[in-house]
Amino acid sequence: MTFRELGLREELLRALEENDHHQPTPIQAQGIPQALAGRDLICCAQTGTGKTAAFALPILHRLAEGKRATIRALILVPTRELALQVGKSLEQYGAHLDLLTATVYGGVPIQPQERLLRQGVDILVATPGRLKDHIWRGNLDFRHTTLLVLDEADRMLDMGFIKAVREIVELLPEERQSMLFSATLDEEIRRFSRGILNNPLRIEVSPPASTLEEVDQFLVSASRQQKRSVLEGLIRKEHMQRAIVFARTKSGASRLAVQLRERGHNASAIHSDRSQAERVRALEGFREGSIQILVATDIAARGIDVDDVTHVINYDLPHTAKDYVHRIGRTARAGRRGMAISLVTPEDAGGVASIERLIARKLAWMGEPAPAGEETPSRSRRASSSTRPGDRRRSSPSAELRDRHSSAASRVRDRSRSGETSLPGNDRRHRDGSPSQGGDRRRGGAPSPQSGDRRGRAPSPQGGERRRRDGSPSQSGERRRRDGSPSQGGEGRRRSPSAPETPAAERRSPRSPARRVGSGQRSSLLLEQHRQRRMEASPASGGADERGIVKKVVKRLKARLFS
Repeated sequence: MTFRELGLREELLRALEENDHHQPTPIQAQGIPQALAGRDLICCAQTGTGKTAAFALPILHRLAEGKRATIRALILVPTRELALQVGKSLEQYGAHLDLLTATVYGGVPIQPQERLLRQGVDILVATPGRLKDHIWRGNLDFRHTTLLVLDEADRMLDMGFIKAVREIVELLPEERQSMLFSATLDEEIRRFSRGILNNPLRIEVSPPASTLEEVDQFLVSASRQQKRSVLEGLIRKEHMQRAIVFARTKSGASRLAVQLRERGHNASAIHSDRSQAERVRALEGFREGSIQILVATDIAARGIDVDDVTHVINYDLPHTAKDYVHRIGRTARAGRRGMAISLVTPEDAGGVASIERLIARKLAWMGEPAPAGEETPSRSRRASSSTRPGDRRRSSPSAELRDRHSSAASRVRDRSRSGETSLPGNDRRHRDGSPSQGGDRRRGGAPSPQSGDRRGRAPSPQGGERRRRDGSPSQSGERRRRDGSPSQGGEGRRRSPSAPETPAAERRSPRSPARRVGSGQRSSLLLEQHRQRRMEASPASGGADERGIVKKVVKRLKARLFS
């Protein structure tokens, strides 16, 4: 089938020839005729299969035949990069048509967009947040809007745009054609479409959440500390001409890009914390070839439409399995082949299992490259699941990761059952090579004939005997003064020679109740003690003297508490 057989206008066919589009993809072949007929559509297709042209060509065809008006078509997209990509595609396909397209998104000044909208546009491509800003400012008129497209609808739901999209749809005329495009199709997408689409036709050119057969998918085991060096080894080994590296966080993407540049690679980061000018500059440099490696996050990567991306590397596994499908869809575009490599740690076993369930296939292990700049112990090469058909457990990456930990735990249990109390390599020994008794780790469990001295010195004649610096024996617990004379226990405390020694039982304990009471209880206790001492010293004193004493004590206590 050719585009001419789909019934498109001659101007569109000429633009397609200029852009080297000769045959429609399956989603285009099934979706364009139904869209030209005016049907509402729910289209599910893999990323990179030409969904943009599937709705852009029918929109341009219908608007070219209709009357001129303001905002006759509205296309909602989740990210700025995707808005730029869709706007560029509309300009390429409609190069020979007298139609004006505007693209509005956040991160840039709003005044130039306002001036463009006041002039009047035929097609408006927008992100939900910036579109609501223009609605509040009164810059938009949707009375003539007859076409609505929701592109990457699953990502809009994940980013929390469902409420904003519903508010925008309520402002549109009821008599309109609506189309929804998504790479994944689940029950949440279906519920979301019920209030927007009218009796839609569902088109699926492949099972939901499936991946392209042209993408070779592999797993590589790496610890968190080795990830960067493993990544550098992959870049050298695979001769990556143009690769996208996905990081989970924005700070992690920026840090990884800086580290790669320090190692001599042409790398740049793209994420939502960077300004729009920086993001556009990084994307254009990656498309032109001046940037070899683009480090991106999931949100910013939706608008990366570069045909010749050779590799996609998941430096961090995505938060959800659906994001894995979108990530690897950045490669193997326009009929080319690509490779997707995921660096997994033992903690990623659950994420790998979720991805395998979603895409309904097992991911093969790739031979682990030697980390760059350091030597690591040689490990056995992991083969794909097809190399060992009889071992079902080893065919699963999650089971592979669990086996690495369970084997170490089983070795510990076997040693404990056989009488071995420690792991090999932890034996404590003297400098002369003899095992140490203190913390002896020998497998037999027998203590060393020598004493617990770990420095290799000769054992003392009496076990545990303390000796002075001059070599003479010292009694246990003996204390000495500065002049060298022996001191009795507790003699070092400074007290008056005439004061009688208080028995140990009558000394106040550090944890006595008087030390644990609060400030109010302590004040009452001091007042009562002072009163009793005063009464014992002068039992004949009257109540007036006691009241005066109480006033003095209260005054002192107040000064003490509030000073």
